[in-house]
Amino acid sequence: MASAKVNYATHKARIRWNPQVIDIREILTRINSVGYTPKPFIAEAHEEQLKVAQRDLLLRFGTAAFFSMQLMLYSVAMYAGYFQGIGEGTKLFFQIIALLLTTPVLFYSGMPFISGTVRGLRNLTFNMDVLIFTGAGSAYLYSIYQIFAGGEVYFDTSAMIITLILHGRYIEAGAKGRASSHIAGLLALNPKEARKIVRSQESGVKSQGDEDLINGEAYGVRTETVPVASIQRGDLIQITPGERIPLDGIVNEGSSEVDESMLTGESKPVSKRAGSEVFCGTQNLYGHIVFEVKRTGSDTVLSQIIRTVEDAQARRAPVQALADRVVGYFVPAVLILSFLTGMMWFVYGSAVTDSIMNAVSVLVIACPCALGLATPLAILLGTSVGASRGILIKGGDIIERAKDIDTVVLDKTGTITEGKPELATCYGIGISDAEALSLASSLERLSEHSIAKAIIQDGGVVTPYTVTNFAAYPGQGIRGDIDGKSVLIGSRRYIETAGIFKTTDDVLAPEMLSVIESQEISGSTVVFLSYDGKLAGVFAISDRVREEAGEAVAMMQKMGHDVTMITGDNRNTALTVADRISLDNVKVMAEKYPVEKAEAIRKMQEDGRKVIMVGDGINDAPALVQADVGIAMGRATDIALESADMVLMRSDLRLVSDAIKLSGKTYRTIKQNLFWAFAYNMVALPLAAAGMLHPIFAAIAMTLSSLSVVGNSMRLKRG
Repeated sequence: MASAKVNYATHKARIRWNPQVIDIREILTRINSVGYTPKPFIAEAHEEQLKVAQRDLLLRFGTAAFFSMQLMLYSVAMYAGYFQGIGEGTKLFFQIIALLLTTPVLFYSGMPFISGTVRGLRNLTFNMDVLIFTGAGSAYLYSIYQIFAGGEVYFDTSAMIITLILHGRYIEAGAKGRASSHIAGLLALNPKEARKIVRSQESGVKSQGDEDLINGEAYGVRTETVPVASIQRGDLIQITPGERIPLDGIVNEGSSEVDESMLTGESKPVSKRAGSEVFCGTQNLYGHIVFEVKRTGSDTVLSQIIRTVEDAQARRAPVQALADRVVGYFVPAVLILSFLTGMMWFVYGSAVTDSIMNAVSVLVIACPCALGLATPLAILLGTSVGASRGILIKGGDIIERAKDIDTVVLDKTGTITEGKPELATCYGIGISDAEALSLASSLERLSEHSIAKAIIQDGGVVTPYTVTNFAAYPGQGIRGDIDGKSVLIGSRRYIETAGIFKTTDDVLAPEMLSVIESQEISGSTVVFLSYDGKLAGVFAISDRVREEAGEAVAMMQKMGHDVTMITGDNRNTALTVADRISLDNVKVMAEKYPVEKAEAIRKMQEDGRKVIMVGDGINDAPALVQADVGIAMGRATDIALESADMVLMRSDLRLVSDAIKLSGKTYRTIKQNLFWAFAYNMVALPLAAAGMLHPIFAAIAMTLSSLSVVGNSMRLKRG
């Protein structure tokens, strides 16, 4: 196998293998041989599988509790001295009843422990089941021996060990279910059916452009309820008030408000009209809309969120390696300690009964469960809480890195600014303004950059030219050929380094230079157009600074982080935007190509800084990868989302501070869990070996240890 990752909190494993080296059937056989039953993970059925497992635990615990209560009536009476003076025959009668009451507890309720022990020993692996069954089984077998020897029996010890530990595991299972409830809730938001619009083929139907798709029956269109799985990209879906949107798409007709809180964590409804994007699982509130499907199945944003959170819960934090190493040696060490405890007590003159009970106490009180749960359960909760707030954290290793951050680097366009640029001015040089806009919009139609959208929006009324040999240079500009002549659009630096002329200052009139400078000082981004080797146009693109940007930067600085703004834009524009944030001590790095952004972050890291990079575009991808933690804003491009370690589903810069705080709190929870798990075992094992804990109290203590880890982790859900 190439790799195998197991999450103890979610009971899921992610395995990569080479089919030419090993067959999947052999892998499943090996998994089964070490005590686990492998089942395929089906997202829709996972919740039901968890409920079935929890019901099975409840049934086994209920059976154990019923018989144990009857058994304890006998035990309490015996310990209280009520059986003193009774005949041997009567005593034997009660002991046999105790045996009959204990047997179903051990061999039915305790069957999971027996199965795990047998399979573990068969493969020479030691787990928690070995300790539990060895402890309970020893008390059971020794009590049977005592029946024949005429001594005291300890069936109550065997039964209560199983009962108490089953009780703890049942509570754990419920806590894990609540911890993963956000994913279950997201899965439940997937509608199973949708109303697909079907156009009639009858004659006399109006053209598509004249159709009223919302009230379509009168115009030769109808709706048909179909399974969501059968819907394809390009289909039209009708949504009425109160319905959930079944897939991702673009609104074709109608208007409404949509609750997107399940994706973004923001409760404020979002207005939707023709051209707006809608997402699977969000809820339509008031109006009727028709949308065209753009993404289906696993490609929807909801599916990607679920997949990201599940992957995050499978990725381990480096600190977990310590716990894993300890657990690997823990069970064999406890078995040896138990044996030595029994021997030492017997050698130094204690009765066989006391020696065995002390050895059983050592077995039962040991708790590797707490160590095994300490890290994955905290990560499960931390990532689930983050997802509910619109913060996708891609793994436990990222949580561990984020806790040490001291520097935050913010991209300008689309991060500090809204990423909704508008064309402020357009100047043609040697050609008319309209011709310059026509050339630029024809080329920009092939680009995904936010500046392209601003130029296209204003140039959309013109008939575009045919562009050939198109090429994009992230962070610099784009080029192509129109009618055999080269056209370039980009930053001043890009145009100058293209070899067309030495500097733009050489070919621009003084009044044009003055206009450009005033636009840059006002905060606009200035881009240049070159046609057939000559400067042919200048465009000023304005983009508003986010309302929360100043507050967000203040929050980062209050947390002790240095803040740097980095951009490919010119320095005048960058300084103006930084000034609008209205905060001091914000370092500005301007005119940086994508590789130069990554290099700037690398230099910070060489100086000992731990860096978060926040960006949203293709030109941010190298920097996102280079940073210790890369954060992509919610409207980011696909490549930025892939490169990032965290994704903010809501375009709100304040979420950066929230993400850092959540990572720190999650990591502190992991450390607390590990501390209490280690401390418990270091204190409890010596007490048990010293004969200070009866096996029943040892079982109670062991259960409380696991539940303390669960309870401490659950605090993350309370914020």
